[in-house]
Amino acid sequence: MSARRRIIALFVSMAMALTLIPAIGASADAHGAIVINEIMQNPSAVSDSNGEWFELYNSTSNAIDIDGWTIADNDFDSHVINNGGPLLVPADGYLVLGNNSNSGTNGGVTVGYNYGASFFLANGADELVLTDGVSIEIDRVEWDNGVTFPDPNGASMSLSDPTLDNNVGANWCTAGTLFGAGDLGTPGATNDCSPPSPAVPVLIHEIQGTGATSPLVGVEVIVEGVVVGDFQDDVGSDGDLNGFFIQEEDVQADGDSLTSEGIFVFEGSDPLVDVAVGDLVEVTATVAEFSTSGGSSLETQLTNPVVVVTGSAPLPAATDVTLPFAATDAPEAFEGMLVRLPQSLTIVEYFNYDRFVEIVLAPDRLFQPTGVFAPGSAEAIALADLNARSVITLDDGLTVQNPEVTRHPNGDPFSLSNRFRGGDLVTDTVGVVSNTFGLYRIQPTDAANYTAVNDRPPAPQPVGGSLEVASFNVLNYFLTLDEGASRNTCGPDGTQGCRGADNAEEFDRQRAKILEALAGLDADVVGLIEMENSTGVSPLADIVAGLNDIFGAGSYDYIDTGTIGTDAIKVGFIYRPAAALPLGNFAILDSSVDPSFDDTKNRPVLAQSFLDRSGGGVVTVAVNHLKSKGSSCADVGDPTDPNGQGNCNGVRTDAAVALANWLASDPTNSGQSDILIVGDLNAYDKEDPITALTDASYTDLVAQFGGEFAYSFLFSGQLGYLDHALANDSLASQVTGTSVWQINADEPDLLDYDTSFKSDGQDAIFAEDAFRASDHDPVLVGLDLDADIASIFAALVDEVAGLKADGALNQGQANALTRHLESAQRQLDRGQSQSAIPIVNAFITQVNNFVGADILMADQGGSLTDKAEVLQRNL
Repeated sequence: MSARRRIIALFVSMAMALTLIPAIGASADAHGAIVINEIMQNPSAVSDSNGEWFELYNSTSNAIDIDGWTIADNDFDSHVINNGGPLLVPADGYLVLGNNSNSGTNGGVTVGYNYGASFFLANGADELVLTDGVSIEIDRVEWDNGVTFPDPNGASMSLSDPTLDNNVGANWCTAGTLFGAGDLGTPGATNDCSPPSPAVPVLIHEIQGTGATSPLVGVEVIVEGVVVGDFQDDVGSDGDLNGFFIQEEDVQADGDSLTSEGIFVFEGSDPLVDVAVGDLVEVTATVAEFSTSGGSSLETQLTNPVVVVTGSAPLPAATDVTLPFAATDAPEAFEGMLVRLPQSLTIVEYFNYDRFVEIVLAPDRLFQPTGVFAPGSAEAIALADLNARSVITLDDGLTVQNPEVTRHPNGDPFSLSNRFRGGDLVTDTVGVVSNTFGLYRIQPTDAANYTAVNDRPPAPQPVGGSLEVASFNVLNYFLTLDEGASRNTCGPDGTQGCRGADNAEEFDRQRAKILEALAGLDADVVGLIEMENSTGVSPLADIVAGLNDIFGAGSYDYIDTGTIGTDAIKVGFIYRPAAALPLGNFAILDSSVDPSFDDTKNRPVLAQSFLDRSGGGVVTVAVNHLKSKGSSCADVGDPTDPNGQGNCNGVRTDAAVALANWLASDPTNSGQSDILIVGDLNAYDKEDPITALTDASYTDLVAQFGGEFAYSFLFSGQLGYLDHALANDSLASQVTGTSVWQINADEPDLLDYDTSFKSDGQDAIFAEDAFRASDHDPVLVGLDLDADIASIFAALVDEVAGLKADGALNQGQANALTRHLESAQRQLDRGQSQSAIPIVNAFITQVNNFVGADILMADQGGSLTDKAEVLQRNL
């Protein structure tokens, strides 16, 4: 074949091939070909925000690309489809578009395109308008609140035939085919407009069955029951549960302990019939499973109900339920039923109390398994299982967040005069059992009996000793507000997010509480954790200024380190100069000192030696803040620990080993051996990081003085202590006591400084006191240190040498002071301590003379004479 013929043949072949490729429809082709065929605007098995969707049908024999098209209504909802490539409606096929593509949370729909929260399908009346990429309208449906269109709840509106006019309400029906989590519809398939099967009379326990899901999901049923819990929106409290609970009369109960006799009737926010507790009602409805928290909760409900009040009846007897349960899913047998908790149950968790008014109850306070037993041990595993079976959540019967009035377990509004603490008791809780958002919960129908048994401690337990050292996590104490232009200006490089107060009001509230807590702690040295670490910003100076306003000028001072490390937060020290004097310079442990200490995860450690002015002893204190359990360390090869120690356990353990090794090297050059480790180690006391330190001969002082069940922190309803005090062998015998001042972990965070999300009513429940100043409790240690004359001499010699090196003293002046110190040391070496006293006095006189002659500044002279006076008192 000639070249010319080959070229002609090639073009012919290409043309033939092109005719075989199905055309991706242009606008002209799509008009009338793409049909809005099915609309789920009001799901019942899941929330509207998770389960809305609609379906398009392509009546042509070619796939049509709708990428770049727009979905909108007649108001302000609009979304431009952006699939990152073609989005095809298949030939003679369907494409489902929805606000959630996760079939585990959207009711079981396979969504071909997720438009997210940028478009909504209103219940009642709304419009759905589809236009192509050049704004040509392709299709439109306007439904009318049930006047001519169906207005289903828990079922889709389905076009009877895609060839019919979809703007005529009579051409639509309510879907009758069950799919996914229990709603009705045919997403991605041919619509089914056949009439539903007639409702079947059943008993409630037949609906509930013996498992987690009903055997009758999707079936229309007729039930009769007594209203045992009225949570309709028409009772005057905005945000109720949008329905009511009914229960079989006692004479019709089946006696099977595995089948519930109660069920929730979901009506939505506009119920047609107002029911009351004690009404006997007949309900015709469809059985569904309402899914929340990604399917972790499935509550059997009656949806799309027709309710008829037929009379009244005595309430079924409340079923007594006791804890712990035999299994975590045991409350399923009481779902929807009226129950009573006759035990004196303990308030063990209140993290969600401000947002959702949830309180977790258990027979006793619960403790972190790895704070009591070795991680991975049979005992730890058994305790974790027992803890999980020991809890039930007491709710408030509302769905609204942060209500103006926050319900106390005793039924009255929570206030500063009607509050509770963790550990207080609740008895005879009565309500109905619901199963939502991952929890079995009691929706109360009456007030419980409340007893306060855990009074607020007005001060820490006395620890004795002549020097008191504390640690306190101050919960992101930032001077730079987390608002507006300053929001991402924190950290040493000024590019990190600020983590503290959002506005001036919050900061004032936070500062007042922190100062009250520190004043009540009344310690001589305090290691502070979670302070702003921004260049040119000194939260320590601010705290010291506040304390000096309380105690008087000069009462407290701080170690000025500047920024430490690269994180947005750091650790630091404040101290009372009348009681403790810094000895030498501070030292920092980071990865430059020991590569096994990962300072991209852990905050660098700060160590400082302090001289006890009253007793002459010296102690080196190291304040820590290791990486949290909730952070990820997968990027450094440290995945979640399988034995319950959380994330970053290896990073924390390596840091603990590095810490022990570093402190053994005397990083502050104090020349003495007494060491105290304090701070937030983010590890419970039986976990690997703490074991690494106790293996290095450190004593866990919180356990020694507080016992096995000491605590400073509450997480997931379980107590333990992340805030530690550990003494090395040299120091342990000089510790007179250790206590945790429980001002925070036992208090609901509704009382804290943070106004985020809180209603005005909740904001008003605030006091400028120490309680709920932070989420961690402070730890206090008493020390009765042995006098350390050698360290004081060494510190004075070093300080004089430093003043000479800095040019404050010349050679002769420095030599004069050093000779006094050397002479006093010789007297001590001979056992003549009394002879050394006048020599030390001469040293003090010489220093004061240098100050008077303006050779030394007052603070330089004061630092020398302060130490010399301590030395003098202890000779």
